[in-house]
Parts: sequence; structure tokens; C-alpha cells
Amino acid sequence: MAKMKLIVGKGDSLMNKDKLLKKFQSASRRNFFSIEVPTATKEDGNKIEELVAELEREGKIKLRECVQREYSVYLHGIIKYASE
Repeated sequence: MAKMKLIVGKGDSLMNKDKLLKKFQSASRRNFFSIEVPTATKEDGNKIEELVAELEREGKIKLRECVQREYSVYLHGIIKYASE
């Protein structure tokens, strides 16, 4: 299965889960996504992880991998439900 990887620019604001879900949709091939979100601080990375956890609880995504790196968070998973 082919996957598409998207690196989100630092200027992108990911302050809510709807914007994050849209990033997953644009980084997806079929229903798989792979995205690397640059972060300025550890708190930014924690906020992204909280938003991803909310999306998982809502049943919109299934996260397979989440790796918090020094300057980014790598996320890989499946979009379970994506409304336009």
C-alpha cells in the first residue's frame, strides 16, 4: 500500500483538531496518512498529541505511530471517518 508523507510548514497553525484532521486528509493516500509536524517547543508537541488523542477517541482516526522528535512530531495512522 502506498503512503504519502507530508511535512507541515512551521507557519501552519494547528490550534484545533479540525485543522489537524484536514492536514491528515491532505497527507493521506486512500485512508493512510503519514505526517511530520514541526514544533518549536515541547509544549507544542504535547498539544499535538492531545489533539490526536481526541481524534482517536472520537473514532475519526486510528494512530499507528507517534514519535516526538527534537523539533517535530511524526504521526502515522489511518483515517477512519473523514467528512468533507
